[in-house]
Amino acid sequence: MPRVQLRHIAQARSGDKGNTCDLTLFARTAEMYEIFKREVTAERVKEHFRGLVFGEVSRFEVPNVLALKFIMEDALGGGAPSSLRTDNLGKSFGSNLLRMEIDVPSELLNEQNIVKYPYKI
Repeated sequence: MPRVQLRHIAQARSGDKGNTCDLTLFARTAEMYEIFKREVTAERVKEHFRGLVFGEVSRFEVPNVLALKFIMEDALGGGAPSSLRTDNLGKSFGSNLLRMEIDVPSELLNEQNIVKYPYKI
């Protein structure tokens, strides 16, 4: 089963409020949404953001828009006014998550012609 970066098969949107980051991952198809539900867990997201997210990561399924919503507490160095990070805003978290790799069945990639380069199945 190929490992594919989410950037090839998903879209993300993120933002911040205080010291909390709000991130939503969108699948392009219902079949891919099922893969996301299996592969992109709150635990894996917290591990992906190790060193940036120190609080709880909660995941909410939003099936009507094929999305997974993540709320990440204690994620922004105290929030914009108090953080020492040079880029502490939650907007960068969406593109960061898209670098995560997940396992996707090759037949799903081929059937839906989702990934062409650099993955040749």
